[in-house]
Amino acid sequence: MRTIYLDNNATTQLAPEVIEAMMPYLHDFFGNPSSMHSFGGQVAAKVRDAREQCAALIGCSPDEIIFTSCGTESDNAAIRSALTVQPERRHIVTSRVEHPAVRALCADLATRGYRVTELPVDASGHLDMDHYRESLTPDTAVVSLMWANNETGVIFPVERAAELARERGILFHTDAVQTVGKIPIDLRTNAIDMLSISGHKLHAPKGIGILYVRKGTRFSPFLIGGHQEKGRRGGTENTPGIIALGKACELASRHMDDENTRVKQLRDRLESELLRLIPNSRVNGDTVSRLPNTSNISFEFVEGESILLMLNEYGICASSGSACTSGSLQPSHVLRAMGVPFTMAHGSIRFSLSIYNTGEEIDFVIEKLPPIIETLRRLSPYWTVGDQVCTAQ
Repeated sequence: MRTIYLDNNATTQLAPEVIEAMMPYLHDFFGNPSSMHSFGGQVAAKVRDAREQCAALIGCSPDEIIFTSCGTESDNAAIRSALTVQPERRHIVTSRVEHPAVRALCADLATRGYRVTELPVDASGHLDMDHYRESLTPDTAVVSLMWANNETGVIFPVERAAELARERGILFHTDAVQTVGKIPIDLRTNAIDMLSISGHKLHAPKGIGILYVRKGTRFSPFLIGGHQEKGRRGGTENTPGIIALGKACELASRHMDDENTRVKQLRDRLESELLRLIPNSRVNGDTVSRLPNTSNISFEFVEGESILLMLNEYGICASSGSACTSGSLQPSHVLRAMGVPFTMAHGSIRFSLSIYNTGEEIDFVIEKLPPIIETLRRLSPYWTVGDQVCTAQ
C-alpha cells in the first residue's frame, strides 16, 4: 500500500540530495571538526560551508548561527539566556498558542517565580496587538512568539512585534520552526534578536537545529562544555546533521517559489473540495495570512482520532494537532484558545503538505475522506439532517 504523507508539520522526509550530502560524513570523513590534523580540518571546512548555507536562507551572518540539537533546545536556550543575562527582570510575554517547547517551559518558569503573560488570540488565530503593547513592561526580559502556528499555519506579525519590543529595550525571540523555508526571511531587515529552526521540518534529519542570535545580543550558553560554537553551545558538533541541514537550507531557498505556488494550490484544492463535499465542516484560522502548506479543518460530530485511524487504512497520514501532544484526549490548546466550538475542535484534522506531494495524492484524499466522515457520523450519537442537528435515540 502506498503512503500519502500529509503530516509535514510534524516531520518531513529527508531530501535525496540531503542524504547524498551527509552520507560521506557518517562513514568516510568521520573526523572531529575541532581536531588540529587535516583529517578533522576538512570536516571543519564543510561545517563552515553549511553555516554559510543556513545563514543565506534567513539573511544573517554565519557568525550569528549556533547549531543545536533541535527546535526545543533552541527555544529553551533563547528564553533561558534572556533571563540569565537580565536577572533583575522577571517577566516573560508569550502567547496561548505556542508550541509546547515554549509553553511548557514558560509554565515551568512560572513555578520558579517568573511572571508569564500569555497573550490571547481571536477566532482567526491572530494576536491582539493592542494587548501585546500593553503587556510590555520595564520588568519584561523577553518576548517569545512563534512566527507561524504549527497547527493552523496562521502567521503572526513578529517583525512588528520585535520592533515594539526593541523600542522598550526588550529581547525578542521567535520560534520559526514552521516558517523557515516556506516564506522569505531576511533577518538583516528586522529587529528579531533570536530565532529557532528545526532541521527535520525542512527535509533534514532529526537531531539538528539552529538558534540564530543577533550580533551584539548578550547570550548565556544553555549547554556549557567545550569551545564549540565559539563557546555558545558546548558539545562535539553533529557534523553529518550540520552538513545535511546546510544542504536542506540551500534546497529550501531553491524550492520556495514551488512551495508558494504549486504546493499552495494543492492545499487550496484539498481544502475547497473537502468543504464542498462534507457538510458541517470549517477551516480553522485565517485562510489568507497563513503558511502555504497548512490546512486545519474541523468536521463536526466526529472524533479526530477516528478519522486518522480510518485514513491510515488507506495509507493517508495526517494529524489532529501537534505531534508533541499526540496521545492527549483533550482538544487542541490552539483551537481552544481560538474559541472553536467543542463539537468542532474534537474533529479537527491538520493536513500539512510538502514539495513532494502530487495532485494525484490530493485527489485520492478527496475521494476517500468524505465517505469516512459519513460513516463516522452514522456511528455518532449526533448527526445532521439538512440544517437540523439530531440525536440518536
